[in-house]
Amino acid sequence: MNAAQAASAVAAAEAKSPTVADAVDAYFAAYRGRDGMRFYRLKAWLRFIGERPLAAITPEEIEEALAQLAAEPSRVFSGRDAEGNRIFRKKQTGLRSDATINKFHVALGGLYTWCRKNRLLPRAFQSPVRLVEKRPEPRGRVRYLSEAERERLLAACRASSWPRLFLLVLMAITTGARRGELLGLRWRDVDLERGEAALQDTKNGDRRTLVLLPQVIEELRGFAPKDAEESTALVFRSRLRPSQPFAIKTAWYEAVDAAGIKNFKFHDLRHTCASYMAQHGASLLEIADTLGHRTLKMVQRYSHLSTDSRRRLVSRVFEGRL
Repeated sequence: MNAAQAASAVAAAEAKSPTVADAVDAYFAAYRGRDGMRFYRLKAWLRFIGERPLAAITPEEIEEALAQLAAEPSRVFSGRDAEGNRIFRKKQTGLRSDATINKFHVALGGLYTWCRKNRLLPRAFQSPVRLVEKRPEPRGRVRYLSEAERERLLAACRASSWPRLFLLVLMAITTGARRGELLGLRWRDVDLERGEAALQDTKNGDRRTLVLLPQVIEELRGFAPKDAEESTALVFRSRLRPSQPFAIKTAWYEAVDAAGIKNFKFHDLRHTCASYMAQHGASLLEIADTLGHRTLKMVQRYSHLSTDSRRRLVSRVFEGRL
């Protein structure tokens, strides 16, 4: 293909291309995942390139938009509006981090991939996002419970005014499931005989099965309704609004304070599960499978915790051979 033919092909692609706004609408009409932040990040792109044809966007436009996003104050989730959409407010101090800007980058790249796969763009189309480098960012935060902290936290959860906090935290530690995944769990998704719980709608849209330890099963039996196998009731339902998950914020932070634990978030229970697995010899592939990550990139942060297990593995492999 000569230069003229290439230019003609690009022009034809742009003429048939949906606008970025139309592509985002089509994407979310088909999206079945539970990642609310994906909606927020893709909507942010509409301010900059929403009316432009998707196929006509240049790397320079993307870089300029990312620079503007980086210059804006960071935002935090502050609730939902009447239609259930997330509301974000500006933080009083601080701009968006490089890690956050990279998430906007990834969101736009994912949109291009979906549009190409669903023929909204030609299969041979090259995404301009690929030509924009991501920003360097530090290794992800890994805060996990020490043995003493875990014992104190579980004891505080057991004493909580909300009877199911102990169960929720125990499941988070032993399964590595996200808070939203656990709060969305329904009794019909729990198989107490097999010791499994099915997550129907995870953050990335994949179905995943949690392995339940005997201690977790025992706790679940104490709360299970008689019709648990068919019940659509939430396992961790609200007292006042049974159709909604329980608002755990107050009970959680009261337990953390009572346990004397500092700098610890609920999401760190997920890190705790992964870190314990790494320390006991689990491979990064096994950790990724447990946490529901599609790639190993997100679990590389735990690799330094598995040094001893890798040392034992290498020693076994080469024992008597050198």
